[in-house]
Amino acid sequence: MNDLHATRLTLLAGDSDARTEMQRAIALSESPACAHVFTRTIFDEARAAAAASAPESRLAGLAFTSKDLFDVAGQPTPAGSAVLAYAPAAQADSLAVARLRAAGGVLTGRTNMTEFAFSGVGVNPHHGTPANVSDTATPRIPGGSSSGAAISVASGAAFIGLGSDTGGSIRIPAALNGIVGFKNTARLTPADGALPLSTTLDTVCAMTRSVRDAITAHEILAARQVTPGSVPLSAYRLAVVKNVFLDDVEPAVATAFERTLTTLRATGAQIQEIALPELADLQTINATGGFSAAESYAWHRLLLERSGAGYDPRVAQRILRGAGMKAHEYIDLVHARRDWITRVEKALAPFDAVLSPTVPITAPSIASVAPGAERDDEFFRVNALLLRNPSIVNMLDGCAISLPCHAAGELPVGLMLWHAAMHDDAVLAVALQADRALQK
Repeated sequence: MNDLHATRLTLLAGDSDARTEMQRAIALSESPACAHVFTRTIFDEARAAAAASAPESRLAGLAFTSKDLFDVAGQPTPAGSAVLAYAPAAQADSLAVARLRAAGGVLTGRTNMTEFAFSGVGVNPHHGTPANVSDTATPRIPGGSSSGAAISVASGAAFIGLGSDTGGSIRIPAALNGIVGFKNTARLTPADGALPLSTTLDTVCAMTRSVRDAITAHEILAARQVTPGSVPLSAYRLAVVKNVFLDDVEPAVATAFERTLTTLRATGAQIQEIALPELADLQTINATGGFSAAESYAWHRLLLERSGAGYDPRVAQRILRGAGMKAHEYIDLVHARRDWITRVEKALAPFDAVLSPTVPITAPSIASVAPGAERDDEFFRVNALLLRNPSIVNMLDGCAISLPCHAAGELPVGLMLWHAAMHDDAVLAVALQADRALQK
């Protein structure tokens, strides 16, 4: 499956055109692989936009999708819910959607998501759950909360899946579906016109088919130029954190991760194992519920009073935890996070990037975590495992990319490269080199 870069070159060479590529994307969007992926489609509008596009533009009239929490002019923004299905239509595109369109991208539809983005599993009781494309025999979870965005990219229905990442909502589905997901430093991309989960942790970002496409998408969304450099992998100092990130790792993930480290070392990568004792402090720091619960409750409290019965019970349970946080506890949380970030940044300063499994498990079956109180224990167990590794980067206010590291015939496994805030270009540079090494 060609990435955006390769497809754009075929357009410039005259070997294809945007209308043909758009019709291919729409056909895939309407295929069984994309069942439950879209909450709304605008295919006729997309065909017209593709026909009027210029191949010289950065996105060349090619398809992108938008997570259901981004405003699109003339449409409501339900964020995967039922309670906002008939909310007033947005007056304008969110800034992220507007920037992708201005770069020549063509929006084909809004994608399904965990209701109000509050879980890493990707299950939605209102719109159904899109199935992971990696296994046609057993329907597996897509990961969340940007579930439909991930499947739109993994199925070939879109080149960019616009989403958001508060605790891993881009990287988790990228890892489980064998695609690339880049979570930039949050302050680099504007969240204007996006329904929030946590204003402290939310990051506007995207999933793509390749690392080079991830750089393109980020440059458009952040309105900045990435300078990834051209030095070999051996020029970078890389770390593997031994504690927490490697706990309870499923055998298939452990095998893929260790094989990846062996490949990278054979390419000349300098990889050092380190301990990060500061990770033990996170449980205490977040003991009162953390940012997502408090900040989502502040946004949802009136809507919950009016329409709480229409919420996904699992989502409502997590939001309501924020009702108990006191003002001084929130302020203490802000200060504790700031101190924790300072200490972790100091520990990571000698390294260009850190390597870890994106998530410690492969995608479980949808049936095992489907809506239903009898499956709540398993749902919350899986959710906690999926969020554990990527959410550490959000707490750090850092940046991270997940890229595939599994072998053919294996369930997808993600390699996460990450660091503290504003190390985006270094992380992307290492990712480009690592991806090339893994593709050989």
